[in-house]
Amino acid sequence: MRCVIARYPFELTKNGVLASMKDVTPEPVTGESVTIGRRRYPVKQVGQVITRQDRRDFTSGEVVRAMTRLGFVCHEHPGTVPAGVPTPLQAASALLGGAVSSPEA
Repeated sequence: MRCVIARYPFELTKNGVLASMKDVTPEPVTGESVTIGRRRYPVKQVGQVITRQDRRDFTSGEVVRAMTRLGFVCHEHPGTVPAGVPTPLQAASALLGGAVSSPEA
């Protein structure tokens, strides 16, 4: 698939992105991220690896659009759980009659 990132055209494929990111260790996710295989990478890290450009040369939105078009799942935030929503562990514990304190407490 042809996409433009930082005003440069790239021919990207899902298999090509998977191969490029295969041996790359994910950095800590602090903002937008993309799931590639079983790992979650910051979009700027993915953009840097697949384009070989400096992270300042492109926006995270450009990479998110490209990854979405290729079929990868993109995330807006690092995985926060909305307040008041029980975690799966808390829900299961409640069903069994136990009390599990929240990890935030």
